[in-house]
Amino acid sequence: MRHWRVVVPVCTGSRQAIIIICLRVFSQGQDNNKKMKSIQTIPLLVLLFVPLLSPAQSVVRGPYLQMPTPNSIIIKWRTDIATDSAVGYSVIDGVPSSVSSIASTTEHEVTLNGLTPDTLYNYTIGSTSQMLAGGDLSANGDGEHFFTTAPLTGTDKETRVWIIGDSGTADANAAAVRDAYKFVAGARGADIWLMLGDNAYADGTDIEYQAAVFDMYPQMLRQVPLWSALGNHDLDDMIANPPGAYPQIFSFPEVGESGGVGSGTESYYSFDYGNIHFISLDSSSDANRAAGSDMWSWLESDLIANTQDWTIAFWHHPPYTLFYGLAMREMRENALPLLELYGADLVLAGHNHSYKRSFLMNGHYGDPVLLTPAMILDGGDGNEYGDGTYVKPGPAGTAHEGTVYVVVGTSGKIGNDLYGHPAIYTQMDVLGSMMLDISGNRLDAAFIDSTGVVQDEFTIIKSPPAVIDIDVDPWSEANLVRPASDNFIPVAILGMSIAAGDAIDFDTSQIDFTTLKFGVGEAAMLTVPWVLDVDGDSETDVLAGFRTQDAGFLCGDTEVSLVGETFTGDAFVGMSTIETIDCESQGCHP
Repeated sequence: MRHWRVVVPVCTGSRQAIIIICLRVFSQGQDNNKKMKSIQTIPLLVLLFVPLLSPAQSVVRGPYLQMPTPNSIIIKWRTDIATDSAVGYSVIDGVPSSVSSIASTTEHEVTLNGLTPDTLYNYTIGSTSQMLAGGDLSANGDGEHFFTTAPLTGTDKETRVWIIGDSGTADANAAAVRDAYKFVAGARGADIWLMLGDNAYADGTDIEYQAAVFDMYPQMLRQVPLWSALGNHDLDDMIANPPGAYPQIFSFPEVGESGGVGSGTESYYSFDYGNIHFISLDSSSDANRAAGSDMWSWLESDLIANTQDWTIAFWHHPPYTLFYGLAMREMRENALPLLELYGADLVLAGHNHSYKRSFLMNGHYGDPVLLTPAMILDGGDGNEYGDGTYVKPGPAGTAHEGTVYVVVGTSGKIGNDLYGHPAIYTQMDVLGSMMLDISGNRLDAAFIDSTGVVQDEFTIIKSPPAVIDIDVDPWSEANLVRPASDNFIPVAILGMSIAAGDAIDFDTSQIDFTTLKFGVGEAAMLTVPWVLDVDGDSETDVLAGFRTQDAGFLCGDTEVSLVGETFTGDAFVGMSTIETIDCESQGCHP
């Protein structure tokens, strides 16, 4: 008798990654000792499709930008599973380049080198097999993933800085401060971004940083390089869970990679952006801020080497406050004398949850009762529409010409320090942030509250131009100007001498005539300078000629300016009254 037996094995095609249940049919004779003979294998059921590709990867933090220089930048991000790292980048409509790392990690960090200074780049992030984000910048500027490299060191470029302190509340307060700044700033975004510490409450843990920083500012992190100072709450996690979240999240220069002198640590460092030198100090670590520490010897070396036009220092604990603490006193006693000796312009701090701003200060390193009137170099408001701007007359780095000290500790919470201090011009218990605009010899600062209102603003002018005497068409008593004329107009630049009763000494033989700009049209000099004594005071004057239409005169103008520099780079400006004529017959040059 023949018996049939069915066995159900699994037969699978591994390349297709499909599991199939099959029937294998055997026959057996009457002699049970005989082997069974396989007759047929019949596919019965496709059971399951199993993909053999790696699990899907997604970005759970970032990307964010670190350590920009004229030729490089660091891009960091976190993924949910470990993979290799890859960044693609290009200028708009340019040939793409890429950088990758074969190391498998969830904490991705890629450095782009060989970049062009002050240039906008589009970028993507992901692995070598998968793009995860980016590549969305269009020719009209729309998109999310882009960065601009720093300008060449020393370059005078209009620069915007956004500053927040004690922002780590991860709540509606922080969001309101963020949105108010974006409203005021408009389409002109920040070039760099400073955090003054206590970036994530309550202990600066990785989870708290996710909520307070990465979930709060995702768009800005993708586009604006972020720098930070260490706050006492950031330090908590470094002590409890070394090395802590803060040093793992941030990448800061240790050996002068971004300009300045290398400090050998990321706890305190410096960097250059154009003609601005930034210094981040550590006021939260007892050992670093103590007298005689390595931080202070490094700071002096860095300040001596600094050649930039502007110097801005930032740290967490403010030097001028009646909310006493050892950190405040040590920073005041150890940092301020060095910074003022080497001409620092602005110091930014947080910690106290109020906004405070000092007068233009010099030499106040002790307790409030020791402040003298001589230590307040300018007791005004620093506002050009109020008491007038703060002026530092010497060249960059001139000692003891004054520093403004600002506390911006209200980017997340308010309410623990409105005690008066005699060095403070104004203070307020208001949520907000600070915006700096720096261009040439001018720094404008604005404190923006959480509703988008500018509550305080001041200006610092460095090395203002010397004011000289000029005379347009010196042989015409009324200084007559025909706006539409195609002729040359003579302008006398007058030599000046204090000994002769003038306000300043001005030697016309030192003028660099290639720098002269006349009128709103900034007309260049087109004639050979003629040396003579125009006003009969025995001083050497110079007559220069400019094409009238190039100067941009309008009918009804009553004054015109001439600006320029000497061969040593000292700026000067002269103003002259004028009277426009023949407007009806010739029309006005627009």
